[in-house]
Amino acid sequence: MKQRGGSVVLNAPYLLWAALFIIIPLIFVGYYAFTTADGGFTFSNIVTFFTSETYMVVFWRSIVYAIWATVICLIIAYPFAYCMTKLNLSAQKLMMLFVMLPMLMNLIVRTYSWQQILERNGLLNKLLEVLGFEPVIFLGNSAVIIFGMVYNYLPFMILPIYSVMSKVDHSLLEASSDLGCNAFSTVRRVIFPMSLPGVLSGITMVFVPCVSTFYISRQFSDGNIKMIGDVIEDKFYKSSVPDYNIGATISLVLMVIIFISLAVVNRFSDGDDLDGGGIVL
Repeated sequence: MKQRGGSVVLNAPYLLWAALFIIIPLIFVGYYAFTTADGGFTFSNIVTFFTSETYMVVFWRSIVYAIWATVICLIIAYPFAYCMTKLNLSAQKLMMLFVMLPMLMNLIVRTYSWQQILERNGLLNKLLEVLGFEPVIFLGNSAVIIFGMVYNYLPFMILPIYSVMSKVDHSLLEASSDLGCNAFSTVRRVIFPMSLPGVLSGITMVFVPCVSTFYISRQFSDGNIKMIGDVIEDKFYKSSVPDYNIGATISLVLMVIIFISLAVVNRFSDGDDLDGGGIVL
């Protein structure tokens, strides 16, 4: 009985935090999503969102950009994490420091710095001019927004994959070689299946913030290419007359998409050994 009472006391700060900053805000989002401006119950906000061509274009753009960014992060992170595990321990620690170093700065600072580098009179174009090339317009297109996502969220793909790969028993790799597998077959048949929990965790940790991002798209396109996060921000803060009902509706739809993504990832991870770096949800 004492142990149960002590557990309640220890969990009280977390429960209070969850109630204040998770549950209560979700209740407000749900309330505004299913009410009119005068407080009446309605489904019209949901209908408006799914029948509006403007909202749907931005919604699918956000999904597609997030998928592209996640795939690119995976393509870069997987071999990088694999090569890290082949280094000696001190070299691994140094590489981990390089991976985590950008994360010590705020996302806004990192994004704004890249904006200054890539703009028309930025550092990169000045370097091109010194080399005799014409200035290039880097900002204001889809590719640079996806680049911003990849740059900001790549560490979240590297870390879980490396965490799992570093715990793979090297005797299994030796056994694979003794049984006639070449390097590619070893990666495909031994390393990748064992690292799958880290891959799924990385996909989740990259896709979720990418699909809901807004600052990156705003800075890299001067607000001309909107993501779903930009639309939500506009509804709450940027509009001359805030539309909390539609803003909450879009937020609710986005949360549902995120929860579905998490459920799918967790479903595919069922039965996997998640020790040391699997799904962290």
